[in-house]
Amino acid sequence: MNFLRNHKFTAKTKNIFFLVLFCFFLTHNLGLQAQKKYVVVLDAGHGGKDSGNNGNGYKEKNIALKVAIAVGDQLKKQKDIEVIFTRDKDDFINLWKRGDIANQAKADLFVSIHCDSHTSNAYGAGTFVLGIRGNKKNLEIAKRENAVILLEDNYKQRYEGFDPNSAESMIGLSLLQEENLDKSLALASFIQSNFTKKLKRLDRKVKQDNFQVLRETIMPSVLIELGFLTNKNEGRYLNSKKGQKAFSNSIALAIKKYINQLKINTISVVDDVATEGSVSKIEYKIQIASGKNKIATKSYNFKGLKNVERVAVGSFFKYYYGNSEVLKKVKKSLKKVMKKGYTSAYIVAFKKGKRITLKEAQNML
Repeated sequence: MNFLRNHKFTAKTKNIFFLVLFCFFLTHNLGLQAQKKYVVVLDAGHGGKDSGNNGNGYKEKNIALKVAIAVGDQLKKQKDIEVIFTRDKDDFINLWKRGDIANQAKADLFVSIHCDSHTSNAYGAGTFVLGIRGNKKNLEIAKRENAVILLEDNYKQRYEGFDPNSAESMIGLSLLQEENLDKSLALASFIQSNFTKKLKRLDRKVKQDNFQVLRETIMPSVLIELGFLTNKNEGRYLNSKKGQKAFSNSIALAIKKYINQLKINTISVVDDVATEGSVSKIEYKIQIASGKNKIATKSYNFKGLKNVERVAVGSFFKYYYGNSEVLKKVKKSLKKVMKKGYTSAYIVAFKKGKRITLKEAQNML
């Protein structure tokens, strides 16, 4: 307050000064209170009576828990991130409950952490998002992780006849995270990139498959396979404090990068709406496929569908069909696509070439 002591102010001037100062601090504090908290749910796979795989005597449930807790400890240092654990000790948690915890918390992100196993000496790290199974190897991984369903009480009623050992059940699952697939793939890419570039792990790629724990969530979600406990060297590394610290650092960095990009995207969307003088046209498309394979957009590659559009998004390619500004027309095309066998196809919306949710598109009309 030296400024006040060294200058002559009238009582009225001083009152105005303190009023302005009060308003500044009030506005500043309200701004801090209004800052969005990003809720991240960390799911340590298995637990309690379900030990997961015990390759070379290492327990998957213990390693997954230690890594999840370490990731959470790092994320908690961020003021705008709230961390929720599906379990923070050696408890058995039903698969449906893990997703329910995230859904009830209205989480922005769900990350499930596991370790893999194999009859061979396989090794390397991989990250999965929800989707139609890609090949027999991926199916076997999903079946192993889903097998915990059989340990749950009333699993037949809860999962309505879903058989974790049935390929037919796996193929029949629909893609429930349609609006969240791109975000899930983005996070999975960040995680996988850290595993391969920072930790120098063998890259087992980002893949799509039908993990029940992902199926239960309604937000962007990924499942991580840190490595193979059945491989002696990798199992020893995953069971060590050094290995767990390295993996937890990589996962936490990827999540923070994802949330930082989420902030940027959110701000840009708000700015677009705020400065828009008139409602611009919205373009609808049908996403029929997504993956790392670059496929020629010939009709014979897409079951006779013509005018398929291929778009590169990072290291992935998205394949779209039936572009139109009329939603009713696109819905009609979607039925045609699904009859062709693209049962997980879904409608996406774009404004000024930028992807928006269908809900946002409807609100702009």
